[in-house]
Amino acid sequence: MAKEKSLEVEQITNQPVLNIGMAGHIDHGKTTLLYQLTGKWSDTHSEELKRGITIKLGYADSVIKRCEKCGMLTIKDKCECGGNAVPLRYVSFVDVPGHEMLMATMLSGAAIIDAAILVIAANEQCPRPQTKEHLVALDLKGISSIIIVQNKVDLVTEEEAIKNYNQIKEFVKGTIAEDAPIVPISAQQGVNIDMLLEEILRLKIPKRNTEANPIFMVARSFDVNKPGTNGSSIFGGILGGILKQGKLNVGDEIEIKPGMTSKKHNETIFTPLITKISGIQSGKNRLNEAIPSGSLSIQTSLDPMLTKADSLAGCVVGLRGKVPDAISILKIKATLFKEIIGEEKKSEEELRVAPLKMNEPLMISVNTTITVGFVAKMKGDMIDLTLKTPVVILPDTKIGLARNIQGHWRLIGHGEVLK
Repeated sequence: MAKEKSLEVEQITNQPVLNIGMAGHIDHGKTTLLYQLTGKWSDTHSEELKRGITIKLGYADSVIKRCEKCGMLTIKDKCECGGNAVPLRYVSFVDVPGHEMLMATMLSGAAIIDAAILVIAANEQCPRPQTKEHLVALDLKGISSIIIVQNKVDLVTEEEAIKNYNQIKEFVKGTIAEDAPIVPISAQQGVNIDMLLEEILRLKIPKRNTEANPIFMVARSFDVNKPGTNGSSIFGGILGGILKQGKLNVGDEIEIKPGMTSKKHNETIFTPLITKISGIQSGKNRLNEAIPSGSLSIQTSLDPMLTKADSLAGCVVGLRGKVPDAISILKIKATLFKEIIGEEKKSEEELRVAPLKMNEPLMISVNTTITVGFVAKMKGDMIDLTLKTPVVILPDTKIGLARNIQGHWRLIGHGEVLK
């Protein structure tokens, strides 16, 4: 007898209703799990394929369906039992790096998601360094809707799986993930993926403000033209990211800040760009109008040379004249952690976060922007930072602070923007 449906069917539109981040320590199976959830490998960068790790943000989307015959959840049109599958929810995913040297990219990805799947390997001690660091990063970016996946259960005994489960429960106690469901799976073998899909269906869709001035955060930028493309067939520069509020339409005149960089007398100059939207795409769907929902790519009229190699990643896009100016001096109230997140095998003294120092360089995470700021002024926890790359400050912007420790950027705290 078919399993009773516990969730109502949502209206399936041309845009995903949720953007979900895949977080966790390196080699815990995020990319393999994403393949099970979408049928797509997000590691397409050549260096990623060689090294077997995620370096850049990867994107994929999927429609979750339920079989009319057996009630099983699947991403396929036909269930393994032969029954037809009815669409329930359209979601998109962002695969972020788990490697300690790529924390900046992880923070950029965390800025554009609504919820997160935190992947933890059952065959390793929990927590691993970047498991801790990613959970803190999700908290910094205001992501409280979390599903925990206990992956690789096929590689451990039942006793070891239970021990690891208890370690996970202890790890998340007192955190934003304390009440998160824990789903045991094997991404490699495709075991219990339907249970995870059930939890994804239970994620609440955030309220979207479609009436405000549109704000689009750029996480990636591309030149999609192949070498030798005929001039008449060239596509304008592509911006990838998420629309946080408002609506964008094909034909809209938009402004990109801080925009294009150039050098003048050894000084870096940032020039806002004005262009028009010539196309909008969500997954395989072409749109005339976009609302805040899932990952988007925007085709512009820009020379693709301006968007190649993520050169506009971190920018903020809106209607012409409606985007706040980028600032180069950031005033914050800083809160430092007691100890460095993401480090292990160090003494208590080595892990302690030392006070900030004048002229110290810090990695600053603002929206999808990652820049370096130098401490220019300090008065207690009130800090002025001179930024290498100017940033656009939006309401409720959350600032991540990281310090260079032995060549790696490690999270040491967060900041509240002062007006």
